[in-house]
Amino acid sequence: MTAATNLQVVLARRPVGVPVVEDFGLRESAIPEAGAGEAVVRTAFVSVDPYMRGRLWEQPHRGDPVAIGQVMIGEGVGEVVASGDPAMAVGETVRGYFGWQQYATAATGELERIDRSAAPLSTALGVLGMPGLTAYYGLLEVGQPRAGETVVVTGAAGAVGSAVGQIARIKGCRVVGICGTEAKCRHLVDDLGFDAAVNYRTDSLDDDLAAACPDGIDVIFENVGGEILEAMLRQINLHARIALCGAIAQYHTAEPPLVPPHSRTLHRRRARMQGFLVNDFAEQDEEAMAALTEWVTSGQIVYRESIVDGLENAAAAFVGLFSGANTGKQLVRVRAESD
Repeated sequence: MTAATNLQVVLARRPVGVPVVEDFGLRESAIPEAGAGEAVVRTAFVSVDPYMRGRLWEQPHRGDPVAIGQVMIGEGVGEVVASGDPAMAVGETVRGYFGWQQYATAATGELERIDRSAAPLSTALGVLGMPGLTAYYGLLEVGQPRAGETVVVTGAAGAVGSAVGQIARIKGCRVVGICGTEAKCRHLVDDLGFDAAVNYRTDSLDDDLAAACPDGIDVIFENVGGEILEAMLRQINLHARIALCGAIAQYHTAEPPLVPPHSRTLHRRRARMQGFLVNDFAEQDEEAMAALTEWVTSGQIVYRESIVDGLENAAAAFVGLFSGANTGKQLVRVRAESD
């Protein structure tokens, strides 16, 4: 090991509304040791995801809340540098929930070995990790698109949304992305192959959606919530399917404001709205990851990553998620892969 201490990002106070950098702090601790059945992992990348906001409330919203002074939660990838399990060798590359820190101890049974020959290591936290699987299951298992249908994706320039749109294109659908800047709209169409993109920050969202979806909307993959969802529902077709993945626009209040009831619209259109979590389909992970890997390595899925260097910048990267600062998967590079 090359570091004398273990740098960690901890929760300093509970955010009020949208998180700010000052809600987090840095701490140095001793590098952990591996007990029996454990491994110490030197982290290369840690993930920054919107769902983490729900773990910062004092009362649990999704999983146990992060305690004040606790290392910030998060998935990571890295190299085993010490092992107390003969089945886990030093030097192996693994993925696990290490939190935002340079070194982490984990039970070896909770670690997943990563094939580094398939794609860059960073993709194990993005398109070939939880976000990719979320896109795969939410679209194909919940949305169930058919060739020729129109699929609309919110948060379309993010890690999940960008994969959703491209998988829908692979399946022969017309794909419309909703995002927050004209630059991201161009990225969706020019780089990712979306058929159209809509900037939700304009004053003509309904008209822009109608122009982009002349035949109505058959499948919605929803990451944002609120008024954008309402606008999409006004244009759904008979038997539409709505996959509820997230609601980033409503993560910053303990009790999100109620939106107008959907029941009449859903009933009239005989539509189905279903929430899901990626773990709902875990038994299919091997099949799904094989498909995602094939699409990525063949170039059918293009991915983009927003990477910041240094754990000291992890809080700023997290805060930036809620203003749309990232395009694609947001990551923090804890160390260079060659270090």
